Amino acid sequence: MNIDDQVELFMQGTEYGDEALKQAMKTELKQRLLEAEKEHRPLRIYCGFDPRKADLHLGHTVPMNKLRQFQDCGHEVTFLIGNFTSLIGDPSDKDILRPQLTPEEVAENGRTYAEQAFRILDPKKTIIRYNAEWLSKLSFADLIKLASNFTVQQFLTRENFKLRWEKGDAIYLHETFYSIMQGYDAYAMRSDVQVGGTDQLFNIVTAARKVMTYMGEKPNIAIILGILPGTDGVVKMSKSLGNHIPINTNAEDMFGKVMSIPDSAMPTYSRLITRWTPADIKVIEDGLKDGSLHPRDAKMKLAREVTASFYGESEADQAQDAFIRLFQKHDVPDEVPETIISRDQSLLDILVACQLVGSRSDGRRMVEQKGVKLDGVVLTDGKEPLQHEGVLQVGKRHFVRVKFA
Repeated sequence: MNIDDQVELFMQGTEYGDEALKQAMKTELKQRLLEAEKEHRPLRIYCGFDPRKADLHLGHTVPMNKLRQFQDCGHEVTFLIGNFTSLIGDPSDKDILRPQLTPEEVAENGRTYAEQAFRILDPKKTIIRYNAEWLSKLSFADLIKLASNFTVQQFLTRENFKLRWEKGDAIYLHETFYSIMQGYDAYAMRSDVQVGGTDQLFNIVTAARKVMTYMGEKPNIAIILGILPGTDGVVKMSKSLGNHIPINTNAEDMFGKVMSIPDSAMPTYSRLITRWTPADIKVIEDGLKDGSLHPRDAKMKLAREVTASFYGESEADQAQDAFIRLFQKHDVPDEVPETIISRDQSLLDILVACQLVGSRSDGRRMVEQKGVKLDGVVLTDGKEPLQHEGVLQVGKRHFVRVKFA
């Protein structure tokens, strides 16, 4: 893959909240690739993972997928386990203090993280390191020198700290060390590129680049990725919210859960957790725009791609066949009444108008109980209109084929 194509691939799915910053990172990335090519070396890429939980879901794999793209293009990838930073806890995406883990908890979680990461990364091409290797050796004098590069105001302008400050909640001094420690990680490994989510923007763009510059190294390039929404398509994927798709499951379950996401979430999933190139995604999106590709078929492609990346092509095909048999053919009568609906009608209005439920409250209850499906896919929001035409099912026996006016 030539350098321009690599830049487009590596920038796919990035979000910086500022177009000028995004263009600056894109320009720096191309320049660093050109420099590395002249030096006949790969780029050094890393992403840090604080093993605070043992089980991963698809949201956790977003940066791993980006690391795999770098691997496939021949670059050096380090999977950094934050066994030292985990003892503090990253405050980046929290408006409350994170509980501190014990060294034993960190060690066990780190072991399972690495095992699950190899579902995506090539183990033969992945370097695993632990940041206690260098952070545990820093002296108090070292920390003072590093901290002299930052102001208290910089930390207080961060959204999560700002909210706590305004509410009068405690902000502990040790929490400010986290960004400095992460910046030192990048320096210790002489990284060219650091990958992270939008919650890591300050840690990577401000802290890491500042520390590396202070230590006399070229600042790393930030690849900041968007956050994967859960199966509701809105809120960040989270096990506690029940909108997650675990990776320690099976092919059929993963395929079905991806099929349950709303159509509006497909572009984000395509860019963040598939092996598709920008050109691949454009073909699908162009098909959706001109009507040559049905949204259901596009989602089937997406579900198969995600499942295949974890379980292989054969199991993904079997999962797709099982889904079609179970949800698209099984128990659906040969003759289904047909009705015309408007594109802006809410699901609850359609259920009542088609006499599939006795009232809006009955419809709301059926939605909450996951008893309403469109072409076999569970619908979770009664206030939203349908994303596409198809067979609407309520319970096990009530069906209607809906078409847009």
